[in-house]
Amino acid sequence: MNKKNFIKINNYLWEIPMSFRPDMRVPARIYASENLLKEIEPEAIEQIINVASLPGIVNYSLAMPDCHTGYGFVIGGVAATRYPEGIISPGGIGYDQNCGCRLLLSNYTEKEIKPYLDKLAAEIQKEVPSGLGRGRTTKLSIEQINKILEGGVPYLVEQGYGEKDDVENCEEKGKMEEADAFCVSETAKNRGRDQVGTLGSGNHFCEIQKVNEIFDEKAAKVFGLFKDQVVLMIHTGSRGLGHQNCTDYLRIVIPACSKYGIKLPDRELACVPFNSSEGQRFFKAMSAACNFAWSNRQMITYYIRIAWKKVLGFSTESELKLLYDVAHNIAKIEEHEVGPIRESEISNGASGQKMKLIVHRKGATRALPAGYSGVSEKYQSVGQPVLIPGSMGTASYVLVGADKSKEAWHTVCHGAGRAMSRQQAIRTLSGEEIIRDLKNRGIVVKCHSLRSIAEEASEAYKNVHEVVEVVHQTGLSKKVAELTPLAVIKGE
Repeated sequence: MNKKNFIKINNYLWEIPMSFRPDMRVPARIYASENLLKEIEPEAIEQIINVASLPGIVNYSLAMPDCHTGYGFVIGGVAATRYPEGIISPGGIGYDQNCGCRLLLSNYTEKEIKPYLDKLAAEIQKEVPSGLGRGRTTKLSIEQINKILEGGVPYLVEQGYGEKDDVENCEEKGKMEEADAFCVSETAKNRGRDQVGTLGSGNHFCEIQKVNEIFDEKAAKVFGLFKDQVVLMIHTGSRGLGHQNCTDYLRIVIPACSKYGIKLPDRELACVPFNSSEGQRFFKAMSAACNFAWSNRQMITYYIRIAWKKVLGFSTESELKLLYDVAHNIAKIEEHEVGPIRESEISNGASGQKMKLIVHRKGATRALPAGYSGVSEKYQSVGQPVLIPGSMGTASYVLVGADKSKEAWHTVCHGAGRAMSRQQAIRTLSGEEIIRDLKNRGIVVKCHSLRSIAEEASEAYKNVHEVVEVVHQTGLSKKVAELTPLAVIKGE
């Protein structure tokens, strides 16, 4: 595979035609600038092409500008298959099922928060455990876990761990209706018993940020964002429960491929028909793990609110409101326009047939435009908030869904995207130097592990500004605000 195999559709969209390989059922498309295209590993490009060979895939295999090599599917990959006979693949969702992001809004400015910043970060770190396998001191019963797996955020809010807006301003209102706790193993449930309300490890974090720049005044006003406002971003997922759930179903799905006569270029793409018994069980279990992840972020919100009020006092001014919560790793049944797939047809206003699809988003974010079913009532006039976390110490973004996102099943990127592996980052970067640099820039850092700091350093990631510019220029979404970090509480 080399650059001459790509068809340049425009400055930010490239296509590998079906003629490239005989097993491709659809073309493969990559949203990227010329510079970002050069940074994509050959293995990642091969994975994007491999996905184009999946049974039932519709229109094209897609990759976002932050894409990099993953398990089977590229991270930053999007694929839709026909419902109900198309396939569903654990690798098309990833091990951290419903890893995602939420943003909390304060009424304070940076100047007002500055004297309390270190104390706030320390209190949040105390309230929200982080680290591989690290959980809360109290373990939930299996019965309580089952209620969370099936009830999601609405169940927690009913129990007093949030407010009505926490449900309204959450993708799927914080609950996949198809969830069935019975389909999740006891091993997975036990791993999750002490992890509801915990940050986890790797690239997961909580950041206190400020609104550095507003690009779209109308959307920002509807979202409740203003210049120099202090906000909090939470980035984490389904912890050990989701990882175990994916592992459990790969053990079921891998041998089942041959049973359904599915031939794949890579065994990591293991998949089954959605309407098969294995496909139905996996979807119900994944939906339950997604509810667990939304519940995890909801409980982190609950504990952050406690920390926030402990430091700033109990008043309406110290309340934190949820702007939005959106998933990055998920499969969902959605209705979309299918076809046309040629740029000339799209520009001429041609439209396709509406049909139900099984949409896989792995390291990719839903981005619905204004007036679209599924957008919270509060945001109908502008579109769905889209949250793009940056790498440690760099900017994050709030975007808004746009009409053109229908070309990518209403999907955009999910972050900066790794440019080097974690092992390479640990070998080449110094955690001490990174902390020193962040402190010199006035950023408070709370993390117990220098190794974790090194592997998640900004140098290990692509340029988030360049990644976001691609989805902005293509019209998949539009920039609303840039957020810059004031304090980082790191997953270890």
